[in-house]
Amino acid sequence: MILEVTLIDILPGREDDFVAAYQLARPLIAGAEGCRGLRLKRGTESSTRFALLVEWDSMEAQDHNFRRTERNAQWRASIAATLAQPPLAEYFTDLPLDSGRPDPDHDFFAA
Repeated sequence: MILEVTLIDILPGREDDFVAAYQLARPLIAGAEGCRGLRLKRGTESSTRFALLVEWDSMEAQDHNFRRTERNAQWRASIAATLAQPPLAEYFTDLPLDSGRPDPDHDFFAA
């Protein structure tokens, strides 16, 4: 499993526009094969900063089923007018416990 963490800085005054665009475009990401789930968080210290958290089966799933597809182009076009600067994405993997498996008690994507 891969966690994509994307920091998104929005132009002041365009926060509601960004949230509306996200809500409309969310299915573009959620519907990509290999996407396990996604969440959008808003900064508490900076109301113009958002963090998009997307869980993927693998880097290959993210790359081949989203990043290199028309879905990504549509997603970026839908939010482009609200961006203060290009988003910054980084990717993370779980650290296994001694048992070698991720800890389900600390999985924030769990229901």
